[in-house]
Amino acid sequence: MKNFTRSNLTFSLCGLNCSLCPMKLGGYCPGCGGGEGNQSCSIAKCSLEHERIEHCYLCPKYPCSHYEGVEEYDSFITHQRQLRDLERAQEIGIEAYSLEQLRKREILDLLLSEFNDGRRKTFFCIAVNLLDLTDLEITMKQLLECTSKESFTVKQKSEKVVELLNKLASEQEVGIKLRKKPSETK
Repeated sequence: MKNFTRSNLTFSLCGLNCSLCPMKLGGYCPGCGGGEGNQSCSIAKCSLEHERIEHCYLCPKYPCSHYEGVEEYDSFITHQRQLRDLERAQEIGIEAYSLEQLRKREILDLLLSEFNDGRRKTFFCIAVNLLDLTDLEITMKQLLECTSKESFTVKQKSEKVVELLNKLASEQEVGIKLRKKPSETK
C-alpha cells in the first residue's frame, strides 16, 4: 500500500511478531509498514483511515471485524497468540513489549546460529514466538549447560533443543506447528 510506513517494524500493526517471522528473517518481507511486503493488507488500509495508528489496540474500534477468527489458522507466521500479544503490548506498554521481543529475537538468533541443522527455522520461529520468555530463558540455560559439557554435532544439538522445546511446549499446552487452513473440497 502506497505511503504506508510505521516506526515499529518488529511488532506488526495487527499483533504479529515480525521479528520472529521466517519471512522477515529470510529477507522476503521488511515487516509491517517497512515499505514493501504485504501492501494490500486491509488492516494497513484501515490504519491509514484511522490517523495512521501504530497498533490496532490504539484504535477506539478495536477489536473489530478484522479480528474475527484471526487466531484460527496460521500463514507463514503463527497467529496463535496474535490477540494476546496485542493485549500484552497494551498492558505493559509497547516499549516493554518490544524489549521482550528483542530478548526473544536474541534467543531465536542463537538457536539459528548454533542449533539449526538446516531444517528447524520455522520450528524455532514458532517455538520462540509462542513460548513464555522466562521459561525459554531457563530452557536455553539448560541447553547451553548440557551442550557445553560434551562434544555435540550440530545435528545432535538440534535434536536436543527440539526435545527441550517440545517438552516445554507440552508443559504449557502449546502446539509448535503451523495450523494450515483446510483446503475447500468441491
